[in-house]
Amino acid sequence: MSQPVGEDGSPAVQSQAADDRRPFVVGDRVMLLDSKDRRYLQTLSVGGEFHAHAGPVSHDDLIGRPEGVVVRSSRGGSYTAVRPTLAEVILKMPRGAQVIYPKDLGPILMLADIFLGARVLEAGVGSGALSMTLLRAGADVVGYELREDFANRARANVVSFLGPEVLGRYRVELRDVYDGIDEQNLDRMILDLPEPWRVVKHAETALRPGGILVAYLPTIGQVAQLREAMDDSGLGMAETVEVLQRSWHIDGPSVRPDHRMVAHTGFLTAARLLAGKSGGRPSAPYAQAKWDQRRRGSWPDRSGYEPSEPEPEPEPGPEPQAEPGPMPKPERERGSRRERGSGSGSERDFGFGPERDDGPGRERESGCGREDGALGGGAGM
Repeated sequence: MSQPVGEDGSPAVQSQAADDRRPFVVGDRVMLLDSKDRRYLQTLSVGGEFHAHAGPVSHDDLIGRPEGVVVRSSRGGSYTAVRPTLAEVILKMPRGAQVIYPKDLGPILMLADIFLGARVLEAGVGSGALSMTLLRAGADVVGYELREDFANRARANVVSFLGPEVLGRYRVELRDVYDGIDEQNLDRMILDLPEPWRVVKHAETALRPGGILVAYLPTIGQVAQLREAMDDSGLGMAETVEVLQRSWHIDGPSVRPDHRMVAHTGFLTAARLLAGKSGGRPSAPYAQAKWDQRRRGSWPDRSGYEPSEPEPEPEPGPEPQAEPGPMPKPERERGSRRERGSGSGSERDFGFGPERDDGPGRERESGCGREDGALGGGAGM
């Protein structure tokens, strides 16, 4: 049987279904689940052991066994063995930098519209979680990374999960994407950087028309600055989303949301390079308003644009006349009951309504209710 190839003649990504049907062999990654659903990632080796509080589990008891088998430790603890998913590997793999969580990796694939053979630039590879996701979806990935230790860790994680043959579609360069991009006619660009707005001008020349840029940012202030740079560029159709993941507890008649959830991790912003949108002339109404305010010098500009002809200041007009204040209130008649008072609490009126003092042992009534004792009928307080 001939090996399938992609549209450009490169080897197509093979399905893992055939490998997943076979029993466990030496070198396989295995996820062990204990009775409390705690998960442990292991790589099988001859004579190897997994050690936990319930005693060791021999790797030899797993080699040659089918997926889903239950094995027991030396102290009687039971573990279910399965092949880990990509999401489970990402959460358990060695890392040097913080990874993008699986709940955001799936939406990134959709927002960027990753397809088989897509040419993707990834800036800020970190520990390789996004690289693994893109390569698994069939993309050809070039990564830009500043730190050599992060680049080495990303390569090691990618090869460990996808095999060494994937390096034909994966390359990591030690360089700063802020300084420029050598690749041309890219289909997609994905940025995991603190200042992606500095890459927008490079994206306009590196992306093909219709190419998509996606940025992952932790704070909304960064998103606002990125969207402002996009408004002043050839990128359009921008959108920003946030993904919140809430799991549910379902146990017979007990159905409720879990007490914990994976809430905010980051904001995802996507935009397309449009041939009909000239840089510096935004088309959205809000962006157009910002542009007009910039030309008048009343909007803070972070893009480096300086208006060449500021509008003249308006001539001063006549000073506004002061409005007359309210009429003074007439003085109260001196000696009135409200201001007289005789020092007796029962005879002084504080404006709450008429009072009546019927002697000791009787409750007092006023316009604001009943009083009996200190707190108005407060027995038992």
